[in-house]
Amino acid sequence: MMSSGYSLILATDLDGTFLGGSDGDRAEFYDYLQRHRDRVLLVFVTGRDLDLVRQLYDEAGFPTPDYIIGDVGTSVTCGKTFQPLAEVQGWISDIWQNANDLVKALLNGEPGLSLQPIEPRYRVSYYYDPEVLQPSTLKKLDEAGFDAVLSADRFLDVMPKGVSKGPTLLKTLAALNLDLNNAVVAGDTLNDLSLFETGLKGVAVGNAEPKLIDRLRDMSNVYLSQKPGAAGIWEGLNYHSKTLS
Repeated sequence: MMSSGYSLILATDLDGTFLGGSDGDRAEFYDYLQRHRDRVLLVFVTGRDLDLVRQLYDEAGFPTPDYIIGDVGTSVTCGKTFQPLAEVQGWISDIWQNANDLVKALLNGEPGLSLQPIEPRYRVSYYYDPEVLQPSTLKKLDEAGFDAVLSADRFLDVMPKGVSKGPTLLKTLAALNLDLNNAVVAGDTLNDLSLFETGLKGVAVGNAEPKLIDRLRDMSNVYLSQKPGAAGIWEGLNYHSKTLS
């Protein structure tokens, strides 16, 4: 078990959120995190796979995360060793049951869908046309025991039932024996909705997808920043700082 002595656990989406905003805003925020890493646990919660996250490590001044929740919540690894967090990864694997081929067969020929050119292990990812996608397609997935996560009017991820960014984050924090009261989540698209639905303190950045903002307006745990990307996260952290240890 990891010590729970962190005064901040920042669990943030990458594209549009941690990677969003101006170069100057990102540099200033990253420098702040680097100077306080002894008391900040940094978790990336992203749709990217591990290889795409690792490419960011080569950028000067880029903070190395302590943990990476990738593939829209279906993979969990240590940010330094890239080893899976076995307790949580096993939970995901047990639910998924190597269903990739089953999902592809189930959705073969469904209108408005095209496979993304990636092969994640615990999800199946499509592009979708919001004008063509049928409610019956989503119903078929649900009845077959899968969840569908849509975001940005473009991406559809078929997921293990009950698995997404938010539930995986909660499982990870529990496995590490970390204090939920010190956690803040940040995001910008609908696939981040489950992060905010955890009830943890949250920040939606100023460039967030309008459909996400519509779902967040009545959530008292979420700060809606007017600033984009990294600047929005920092503004939200300042807002929540009075309730952090």
